[in-house]
Amino acid sequence: MVDVTLIKEHLEVVGSDGGHVGRVDHVLGDQIELAKLDLAGGFKHHMIPVSWVESVDDDKVRLSLTKDDAKAQWTEKPHDAH
Repeated sequence: MVDVTLIKEHLEVVGSDGGHVGRVDHVLGDQIELAKLDLAGGFKHHMIPVSWVESVDDDKVRLSLTKDDAKAQWTEKPHDAH
């Protein structure tokens, strides 16, 4: 598993196909919260599991699944959660 301490705010999250999934807002346990104002996600926070992360480099978090697969499987953060 990837070292979650390497996943920093504002890093771009890309699929295995290089497609833009979003930007990191926070890491909450075993979930990555994507920034809600990112164009890819609209105006909602989306959550993806850390287990999807294949690698982290200086400016990108790379997932083990494609952009479309990630967007099809991500979950929406409940409105009452912070």
